[in-house]
Amino acid sequence: MQITVSTEQGNVAVLQLAGHLDGQSYQDLIMKAQEIIGDGAKNILLDLGELTYISSAGLVALHAISMLLRGEKAPDPEQGWSTLKSMDRTRDGGLQKNLKLLNPQEQVISVLDMVGFTEFFEIFTDRQKAIDSF
Repeated sequence: MQITVSTEQGNVAVLQLAGHLDGQSYQDLIMKAQEIIGDGAKNILLDLGELTYISSAGLVALHAISMLLRGEKAPDPEQGWSTLKSMDRTRDGGLQKNLKLLNPQEQVISVLDMVGFTEFFEIFTDRQKAIDSF
């Protein structure tokens, strides 16, 4: 997976993902998010327009980033099932205010919808509207 980072309107980090977000790449995304949050980012827009696949590990990455943006410690991805079960904390947190999704492809939307993440992450098709929503 490729990750391209840009900053919009001074306070929105846009991470454009291309390829597969899976067991081979999800930790790269979490580390990149930790880096930009450490540099002061408060809002992240994930541009998923070129993401062709997301696995359960990718869902863990979304969950971890939402936790990091809330100032919480991300779950240890090496803890397996307990990490997946901790994703209920995303549900408990309601609609994520600091992490939003842009242009997910149909197959990615299908996975997000199947696990209920479409209820917790705002999804946009217009980049500027997404940026303005923060």
